Amino acid sequence: MLTLKEKEKVMEGVKTHKDDTGSPEVQVALLSREIEKLLLHLKKHAKDFHSKRGLLRMVAKRRILLSYLKRENEKRYLSLLRKLGLKSKV
Repeated sequence: MLTLKEKEKVMEGVKTHKDDTGSPEVQVALLSREIEKLLLHLKKHAKDFHSKRGLLRMVAKRRILLSYLKRENEKRYLSLLRKLGLKSKV
């Protein structure tokens, strides 16, 4: 779980406007950070299957948000991939 300061730091880089908290870019950035933290946890605790299930759900949600963003505005999609260092499936 991310702290408030961590969330604010992540959102600063991808906000589309001053009060942006729910755009696809912000949601994907927050999910990506959560996924990174959970991967570190799972490296130490490989048999934590409940956390692994949560990780798979987060990855699926991020994939859905990214496909939505690509469908709606490919320029914003490509910009977000560059900012977060993610790879495109296409």
